[in-house]
Amino acid sequence: MRLLLLFGILSSFIISTSFPAFSDTPVKSGIWRATLTRDKQKLPLILDISQNPDGKTLTVHIINGTEKLKMDSSYFQNDSLVIPMMMFDAKIIAKSTGDELKGTYYRYANGAVAGSLPFEAEQGENYKFFKKGEAKSSRNVSGKWATTFKNPATGDESFAVGNFTQQGTDVTGSFLTPTGDYRFLTGSVNGDSLYLSTFDGSFAMLFKGGFQPDGSLSGNQWSGVKAFKTWTAKPDANAKLPDATKMTFLKPGFESVDFELKDTKGKTWTLKDPRFAGKPVIIQIMGSWCPNCMDETNYLAPWYKKNKSRGVEIIGLSFERNDKPEIANPKIDKMVSRFGIDYPVVLAGTSSDASTAKALPMLNKVMSYPTTIFIDKHGKVREIHTGFNGPGTGHYYDEFVTDFNTLMDKLISEK
Repeated sequence: MRLLLLFGILSSFIISTSFPAFSDTPVKSGIWRATLTRDKQKLPLILDISQNPDGKTLTVHIINGTEKLKMDSSYFQNDSLVIPMMMFDAKIIAKSTGDELKGTYYRYANGAVAGSLPFEAEQGENYKFFKKGEAKSSRNVSGKWATTFKNPATGDESFAVGNFTQQGTDVTGSFLTPTGDYRFLTGSVNGDSLYLSTFDGSFAMLFKGGFQPDGSLSGNQWSGVKAFKTWTAKPDANAKLPDATKMTFLKPGFESVDFELKDTKGKTWTLKDPRFAGKPVIIQIMGSWCPNCMDETNYLAPWYKKNKSRGVEIIGLSFERNDKPEIANPKIDKMVSRFGIDYPVVLAGTSSDASTAKALPMLNKVMSYPTTIFIDKHGKVREIHTGFNGPGTGHYYDEFVTDFNTLMDKLISEK
């Protein structure tokens, strides 16, 4: 009897600690201004929270300018709101007092906490750095900026092109790099200073810069839970990046791509599959953890639905943080469901150089996620595009769409 009683108590404890117990203090629906704190710096972000009809879960969107990015279904556990971000190995856990949230943003690696940042949020506020009317400046950052980022710890430098639009003191835009962009940056100019931030679940970035006497900008970048860089930027209408179609290429002696990889259901895929025979094929080198891949998928998935009847195929090769199927496959399935992907996506390995070289030995190197390979009807590689300029880059994204469709129209029309 004592054993049965003990078993009952233990069972009750396990159940109570394994499943959400919903709080009596609900989070109010609406807009919340939140911050992540690091090195005494406040990185602001905007959340849109709404109660779901089941009365137990919530829908949380992160707002970055025109982007409204949906997180995984959120819930209460004891007195805390839990906002999971499964694809990005991240989570926010914050206690609710009705109008305020206080807690922690966690990043995970291989199931363990890899880093964290304090998180706070206030209901009803809808500004990032300054309330309406607070920021005042005669400075304007609209246009292109030749930008150099430097890692003070290593001395390594990298080049980027800043592309910004300013209305009043409000700023939108992004930094474009040879391997992708920093997505949707929003913020303000106030006095002689520029403030920008973005948060997408995976990357939290804060940029602060000051105008110099010569009209240039100089500042700092805080990224994630520990990365830090300095940056300088000069106005340059002719600033441009290296040709994205020349960075990744086939090694001498190769003219095609081959692989044999499994999707999340265990089906093996190769380019010899009848599905691809005699058709142009797009190979999307991607990862569920990669925000730029998310942007590209948000374009490719609906494009494929619209154009697959023209005789064209896409296959995604997903390189994950962990290549164990039991860990990687649920993340891939989550991405497939989230973006309504109709084309096959296979687990290709990890995102390490060694793993990508093993999966695709014919390439010089996978330099960026995403990288897109365009193959003609005869199975020959016609173009390899490194990186992706997403919708946060303005006219650069428009140029990508034009170039992409021009190339695909050509490959589809060829005999």
